[in-house]
Amino acid sequence: MSEELPRKTIFAHGSLGLPLAVIGYPLSIWIPAHYSGGLGISLAAVGTIIMLARLTDVVTDPIIGEISDRWRTRFGRRIPWIVVGSLVMMTGVYNLFMPSPDVGLIYFLIWLAIFFLGSTMIVLPHRAWGAELSPDYHQRSRVTAGRELYVLTGLMVAAAVPMIVEIRADGAAVSQVFSTLWNDAIGAFSGNFAEKTVVDRATLTGPVLAGLAWTIIVLLPVCSFIVISQVKEPPAPDVIVKRPTFKDGLKLVMKNGPMLRVLLIVILVTFGEAFRNAVSLFFIRDIVGVPTIGAAYFFYFIAGLAAIPFWLWLGRKIGKHRAFMCTLLVVASVSTANLFLSYGDYLPFFLLFIIKGFCFGGLQFLPLSMLADVIDVDSARSGSQRSGTYFAFLGFSEKLALAFGTGVSLNIVGLLGFDPSGGVAASSEAGVTALRMVYCLGPVVFYGLALKLIWNYPLTPLRHAALRDRLERRKVWIARIRQP
Repeated sequence: MSEELPRKTIFAHGSLGLPLAVIGYPLSIWIPAHYSGGLGISLAAVGTIIMLARLTDVVTDPIIGEISDRWRTRFGRRIPWIVVGSLVMMTGVYNLFMPSPDVGLIYFLIWLAIFFLGSTMIVLPHRAWGAELSPDYHQRSRVTAGRELYVLTGLMVAAAVPMIVEIRADGAAVSQVFSTLWNDAIGAFSGNFAEKTVVDRATLTGPVLAGLAWTIIVLLPVCSFIVISQVKEPPAPDVIVKRPTFKDGLKLVMKNGPMLRVLLIVILVTFGEAFRNAVSLFFIRDIVGVPTIGAAYFFYFIAGLAAIPFWLWLGRKIGKHRAFMCTLLVVASVSTANLFLSYGDYLPFFLLFIIKGFCFGGLQFLPLSMLADVIDVDSARSGSQRSGTYFAFLGFSEKLALAFGTGVSLNIVGLLGFDPSGGVAASSEAGVTALRMVYCLGPVVFYGLALKLIWNYPLTPLRHAALRDRLERRKVWIARIRQP
């Protein structure tokens, strides 16, 4: 059993998850709505551009993952990437989130690609750094859970920005934000939204994205400094075998059965989530008629934050993969139930939405913790520690799933006739039906495929403990042969 990580280290390292969460939320929810509904680009074109921009990760992810593993600098392997990546990210956010009204597809493509590059430069080294903080199965759960605590806090911050913009647009003063939020909560659970003004989405998305941009520009350098100054990078591992090339490493990854299984699970689940999230703003406002989207997501992320200790406990009790199965089954049930909602069904929608929020933490941190364990399989075979390369494969898979989930979803709904500017009244019947099917049943299909892969997942806690014992014996043997 390795030494227990101090809480200070776990929470300092995880703090970078806060601004990264604020970054991810608008990309999933508000960017497609703004560039299609607010700036007049077709919904299908927005989805296609998102897919094209993500394809740049085919090049950047493997390169950055490999270099961050191999580089040796006086500042460490991971720190330089986080510093430079933060600068790239802030530049991308400023231009992507606050475009002028006359921008076109080329502008959107270029700044979206720069935004994605900054994300890669930060996320891959940060995740690899987290996996290297401890070799222990349950310690890694604490590291990923600590990061997800910040992620959910960041998502609450991200949800608070549009909530405040909505409240201000409805005529309330800044001092009335909390009282208005309370009234919105009462309205959500009583169904008394009849007198609530629905803010025009075309005029809402611009101020929301501007508020989110400045939030990121302030938080990202602060949290990057906390990680860099408070968390010590583990020393680069000593190896007794020649480090494989990237091509050789790719072959080892492809032979790593648990790794391939985790990647397929992550791809399916991430695709299903992106498939729904891309159209969630349209479903919530145009199908159910909820006028307070910011408040809805604020309560959603509160539920997710409160549930993290539960998913951490359940992972210890029954294993990470079984706990992950539980999250998927619950979320699939909630998604199916949404299919039966009609305009004005506020109470059932909010109840289902909060149940989904309760599962959010499990969906986020359990697969990451599973991947950290999978890396040990490669370490046992190769004698090397290539966390950066492994997280590059994970990040690349997630990003492609996000891009294609978002792109396919928006293309289906847009091409079948849903109008993002005019809503249900200006849309075809086929477009409205497609919106319902994509939001409610799309995720269920992909979750079902993932469940088949999780059912007999091989790397259980007992097997991982045996693997770690093998690695520890190897470490002792290396130390002995190096003694003079």
